[in-house]
Amino acid sequence: MRKDKTMKKSTFIKGAFITTLGIVISKILGIVYVIPFHSVIGEDGGALYGYAYTIYLFFMSLSSAGIPLAISKIISEYQTLGYHNAKQRAFLIGKRIALLLGFVCFLIILLFAPFLARGILGNVTGGNTVEDVTLVIRVIGTAILIVPLLSIYRGYFEGHRFMSPSSISQVIEQMLRVFVIIFGSYFTLKTLKLSLSFSVSIALFGATIGAVGSYLYLYIKKVKNKKKFNEKIRNINEPIVSDKAIFKKIIIYAIPFIMIDIFKSFYNYIDMFTVVKGLVKYAQFKVIEAEAVYGMLSTWSAKFNMIIMSITTGVIVSLIPNLSESVIKNKQKDISKKISQSLNIILFFTIPMTLGISFLAKPIWMLFYGESIYGPSVLSYYIFCGLFIGLFTAMVTTLQSLKDYKAVLICLMVGVIIKLILNVNLIIAFDNMHFPAYYGVITASILGYFISFVISLIILRKKYNISFDGVIKNFIEIMCASLLMIVILYLLKFIVPLYSTNRIFNIFIILFYSLIGIIVYFIYSLKTKTIKNIFGNKLFKKKK
Repeated sequence: MRKDKTMKKSTFIKGAFITTLGIVISKILGIVYVIPFHSVIGEDGGALYGYAYTIYLFFMSLSSAGIPLAISKIISEYQTLGYHNAKQRAFLIGKRIALLLGFVCFLIILLFAPFLARGILGNVTGGNTVEDVTLVIRVIGTAILIVPLLSIYRGYFEGHRFMSPSSISQVIEQMLRVFVIIFGSYFTLKTLKLSLSFSVSIALFGATIGAVGSYLYLYIKKVKNKKKFNEKIRNINEPIVSDKAIFKKIIIYAIPFIMIDIFKSFYNYIDMFTVVKGLVKYAQFKVIEAEAVYGMLSTWSAKFNMIIMSITTGVIVSLIPNLSESVIKNKQKDISKKISQSLNIILFFTIPMTLGISFLAKPIWMLFYGESIYGPSVLSYYIFCGLFIGLFTAMVTTLQSLKDYKAVLICLMVGVIIKLILNVNLIIAFDNMHFPAYYGVITASILGYFISFVISLIILRKKYNISFDGVIKNFIEIMCASLLMIVILYLLKFIVPLYSTNRIFNIFIILFYSLIGIIVYFIYSLKTKTIKNIFGNKLFKKKK
């Protein structure tokens, strides 16, 4: 009988790499499609897509963001304790909760879409209409019916440390979504000559199609591997755990995760309700220009932020079940090691990636979206939001795993309050200083996430005695390697052009500079033993 190689349990480091790889691949797919998609729907379509997707992310946070991580944590706990029956019932109860929340959120979106559309546009005219925004919001709402259930299945696999199927499901979801986005939008707008709002709606419906395909894959995978899920790692007299107790545990574990995503959505909501109006009122932007900038922030530049954030997501997905096991067994040294190692891995990959994308912002933007007055400027600075969102999410999620919900709430609230207070004020300030006014919006986000991140580090250090001494040492080496990389790339631009008006030629420019940057960064990291310090000795041991 043929063995299923994708159903092997993963260690923390291996799990982090597997999940990160799957997420990165899906995000790369999510970036590649924007080249044809942008050429089809343009800047107005980008803003329209951004309005709907921001609403979708908020309701997805309510219905499903916390539940898969909560299920993963609970499954890991019960598996460690040997509570097989409680583990299976937790999965069933989680599915019921997800279906109910998804249906309720879908109804809310369906009924209140016109109200949300009017709130987004206000009295601003000359761009997308209330009817256009209402339509796209209602269409994206259909994905809420299936995504929560899909997330439960992912949490179930991850809780058992079967990371590969969950990662593959994300790639499947993204492939189906991208197919519908590209071909659906082109066919409806260019072939059938239908409206822009209808074309964007078809593209948004790709999220629903992708979720259905991904769910079917995991469902079939679970059925085929039933024996592996039913394996008992401990033979004990399992105590009776009531459905009420399991339900309560799911809610208690899910709420902080949901809060994290909702508060992150608040950043997008603040932008959605203030960027266009603020740029028009205080920085003398035309409505069409302001909507174009908002589309760049919410849709086009955000795609590259997803690549940076995917590193963090992959590490977190692997960290939660592993950290939960260490907490249950009360292994303080192991807890500290895993938290520090997580932060080291995130910093090692995200810092050079962020600096590299910022440096190559002009050729990247030209390749994906063509000529733009604001695009490269937005991307070169906005990419740093991805870095700080990732760091913030990792540490706040760690606090949640340690069940310090008060600390989680403090970190979340402080960041959002800073963003709310500074958003419009920094638009005005940057405009007065003759800097791009939209840099104020980006700066407000960076400050909010950064301060929340610092607060979480202080709490982990003082309250839980987590040592970050090794992290600080590695961070210095990572920064040195990254800055050396940028200096060499900067000097290279005097020999090899950094930008071309030929869209295709920019591919070779990006590949050339990326390859040189990677070589410089990894050689420095090898020479200073930074890689060895972060990933351990196993990577360097030769197989006999």
